[in-house]
Amino acid sequence: MHKIKLVSDSTCDLSKSLLEQHQISIIPLYVNFKEDSYLDGVTLTVPEMYKKVDELGFLPKTSAASPGSFVEIFEKYLEEGYEILYIGIGAKFSGTFQSAYSAKQLVASDKIHLIDSENLSSGSGLLVLKAAKFIEAGDDVETIIKKIKILIPKVRTQFVINTMEYLYKGGRCSGIAAIAGTLLKIKPIIKVVDGGMIVGKKPRGKIEIAIDVLIEEVISLKDDIDPEFMMITHSMASNSAQYIKSKLKAISINNLYETDAGCVISSHCGQGCIGILYILK
Repeated sequence: MHKIKLVSDSTCDLSKSLLEQHQISIIPLYVNFKEDSYLDGVTLTVPEMYKKVDELGFLPKTSAASPGSFVEIFEKYLEEGYEILYIGIGAKFSGTFQSAYSAKQLVASDKIHLIDSENLSSGSGLLVLKAAKFIEAGDDVETIIKKIKILIPKVRTQFVINTMEYLYKGGRCSGIAAIAGTLLKIKPIIKVVDGGMIVGKKPRGKIEIAIDVLIEEVISLKDDIDPEFMMITHSMASNSAQYIKSKLKAISINNLYETDAGCVISSHCGQGCIGILYILK
């Protein structure tokens, strides 16, 4: 039986304790303020990033992890006798998966296996946790890959956007749409569907109204949700996370985790963004 090393990237938004518990290695993406480049979660934290945005008046650009960073990790664990399984941010969201593929070609090993999660944030993190459980149960890498690919379309990822400012500054909506959204107090719900992002419902008013929409959907699906893992992931919105936890007590979930969105995810969704993520049976 080959040892299997699980690798992901910083956008999976799993907590440090979960990464350590399941021995998951993380490759960071880049956050760039013009010529100043930082490693997501390594040389830049989310509070530091928001402070820089306030001081500089513009949003950072994010960029994929480099092929070289993957080569370094791949070679390290191959030398230690591992087979490597990388599950990372969806290829439609980032060039990181392409970097992993390029690194695999450079290393030229058939012991490197790559899975496009077709997701982001802890949506991909859920798949990483599932893979960790399969590894701990003794499954071989081919079996794990088959199981994960079956789960990919069953992941449900949705976030409430608290401020239109980041969508506007990041070029993801027009100035008129941002102004209109602000005036109408729209809190759009962003969902991941078929490997890309779409705008779902557009509740108006306080963010709790939009959060309640998410909660109601989860409760309506409670009998169809895989109870092993559920995520509440947010960008500096711990009060909202506690609110969601209190509302989801009636649902039987074995592991309900609260995790923090990293710099890359936060730079796109803005402070106060929060989501509920889970896998359907």
